[in-house]
Amino acid sequence: MVPDGYDFTDPDVYANGVPYEHFAELRRTAPIWWNAQASPCGGFQDGGFWAVTRHADVREISRRSDVFSSWQKGAIIRFGQEMPPERIEMLRLIMLNQDPPQHTKVRGIVSRGFTPKSINSLKDALHDRAERIVTEALARGSGDFVTDVACELPLQAIAELLGVPQEDRGKIFDWSNQMIAYDDPEYEIEPDVASAQLLGYAWNMAEQRRACPMNDIVTKLVQADVDGDALGSDQFGFFVLLLAVAGNETTRNAITHGMQAFFDHPDQWEKFKTDRPLETAVEEIIRWATPVVVFQRTAMSDTVLGGQQIRAGDRVAIFYPSGNRDTAAIADPDVFDVTRESNEHVAFGGGGPHFCLGANLARAEIGILFEAIADRMPDIAPLGPPDRLRSSFIHGIKRLPVRYA
Repeated sequence: MVPDGYDFTDPDVYANGVPYEHFAELRRTAPIWWNAQASPCGGFQDGGFWAVTRHADVREISRRSDVFSSWQKGAIIRFGQEMPPERIEMLRLIMLNQDPPQHTKVRGIVSRGFTPKSINSLKDALHDRAERIVTEALARGSGDFVTDVACELPLQAIAELLGVPQEDRGKIFDWSNQMIAYDDPEYEIEPDVASAQLLGYAWNMAEQRRACPMNDIVTKLVQADVDGDALGSDQFGFFVLLLAVAGNETTRNAITHGMQAFFDHPDQWEKFKTDRPLETAVEEIIRWATPVVVFQRTAMSDTVLGGQQIRAGDRVAIFYPSGNRDTAAIADPDVFDVTRESNEHVAFGGGGPHFCLGANLARAEIGILFEAIADRMPDIAPLGPPDRLRSSFIHGIKRLPVRYA
């Protein structure tokens, strides 16, 4: 049973990994469960939130932005933090915390950078970079898989996409780490400081492109098109801030969890190396990792969800790892199977307006990198357990010691 006083947003709950057993218990007994919080836990003085654990309910909330709002109280829950009105107003500048029609307009602008043509144009460069990353790691003999391998391709892809000098990608890595690791004592800098530093960097990029346009995505985003739509420099800054987390932290952690899954299931690594079921393997790695643990929405009117009455103003928390282990939607979900054909996971969101804009880029990066690993370092092996991030928001691994050769 889920213990009394249990809070699924407490980062200590995730010290040893996602509490899958408690999520499974709730799916069986109370799939929409009231998670009480002592004020101001979660940042709001509303007594708590509804923990949503079933795959079907995650999808329903994701697709009903008319009823379940990202704008009202924001999409991110911060355990034990006050949420003053001025902070909520600032967070609403981020696309993640917007509802249609504002969200629709901003997403339409930034999607210019994620067209199939844009992603396809990156693939040759990603293949070359993945080969170089793996070759350099192999030459070391051993090291930290996270910094040597997993983080490099997503960072280099972001730099390539935005025209950020590759020598600056380390700054983005550090800033994004600090922004999402606010509950981990290893990171002493305040996340707001890191956010301000990244926003300032992106703002300068936007201003430079306005003054000296180039043939790159930044220029396309900050210059008005035929409909007069463009991102202001501050809007572009918040887009880069979101991209640093959504396009770097999540993909990096999916890659790291994928490697750990292969270590834990060596038969699947052998199958991947031999048969290369690339498309199904990528989806299974993403499902297994589910890098984002939870987002929240706020009910805008009284409604019923999964048989549970939800009142206007109530928060509902969407727990993606639970949805991705729901036997009603995914057969044998506790089995890691790189040949899984039916895999309707919700790791990119459950559909609807907030479905991950960079999903296809993430898929490409994961597939390209694991092919390079299988080709160049097929005997990669762990040298110790993963060092997990203390967080109830990101299912992260800080370090993974490995032997490459």
